[in-house]
Amino acid sequence: MVELIEGVSPTRMELIMLRRRRDLAKKGHDLLREKQDALIMEFFDLLEDARRARREVEDRLRRAFQFLMVAKTSRGLLNTVSASLAVEDPWEVEVATRNIMGVSVPLVQLREGEVRRGYSLRDTSPKVDDAAKEFEECVKHVVRLAEVEASVRALADEIQRTKRRVSALEHILIPRLENTVKYITMHLEEMERESFFRLKRIKKRLEAEKVLSPGGV
Repeated sequence: MVELIEGVSPTRMELIMLRRRRDLAKKGHDLLREKQDALIMEFFDLLEDARRARREVEDRLRRAFQFLMVAKTSRGLLNTVSASLAVEDPWEVEVATRNIMGVSVPLVQLREGEVRRGYSLRDTSPKVDDAAKEFEECVKHVVRLAEVEASVRALADEIQRTKRRVSALEHILIPRLENTVKYITMHLEEMERESFFRLKRIKKRLEAEKVLSPGGV
């Protein structure tokens, strides 16, 4: 069954308005399709960034825990834990936003303060210091990973929304507009044909009456 736009009158003015709506819908569909393609390209670029950032975090965490295990083995668990508790957190995280193809994504900045580890290298294993440095570098990459993964999720959500809008235009609105335009066009053409034949019959009747009337030739 052909679906039409509801509540329209089969008039010439309505036909003009529907044709304009159809043309705008087609332009909107094309623009949304271009936006969707651009978003997908940005999405895969960010996805690759996220994979690299995750690998970097995993590698640094692995090295940091290896150093930590060596330190714990050489100086004992209590000494290692005591050294970790002496470290002062120097990090401050600031979150803002930036725009990618009309999508608001987080922009995370890590402000580094002065690192004060608070333990004596004389009383701890050198590996504790190595582990601390790796963990500090890891924090930077974790922040970067969080920013990129949040951006990936935001772009994925926008891609899905854009895809639904493109699909609605392509499979629902534009076909209904096209069908309604065809219906009104056919209706108006049929009315014009009926009007033409009606005028033709009237003309023949008038001509016949003229012949039959007194003084007719």
